[in-house]
Amino acid sequence: MTRVWKWNRPVTVREVLEDLQQERSIAYTTVMTVLDNLHQKGWVRREAEGRAYRYEAVSTRAAYAAALMNDAWSQSDNPAAALVAFFGMMSEEQRQALRDAIRIVQGPETSGPNPGSVPDADGR
Repeated sequence: MTRVWKWNRPVTVREVLEDLQQERSIAYTTVMTVLDNLHQKGWVRREAEGRAYRYEAVSTRAAYAAALMNDAWSQSDNPAAALVAFFGMMSEEQRQALRDAIRIVQGPETSGPNPGSVPDADGR
């Protein structure tokens, strides 16, 4: 998926193969099998082009990461505790990105403290 997301356009098995071969030896059939498996799982769509297919990601990498986080969080028996633990693992840069994302989702800020904001390490 990383290679498909990297180009952000439909790609052929040959393109992915040539890109991967810059780092390691890999067979055409291996790449073809992996892309076919991704298609069967619904992660990529494909369109015939001659005797080959062009594969394109169904969702963005960000959407995929969000779905993974949501799935993991929803499986917790204590979602609030899971979030607290997750926030505790975050770097300051990640916490700032989270605060920025919350501001985007909530829209224009109102005056006063934001009850939905995520405090930084100093409680701000």
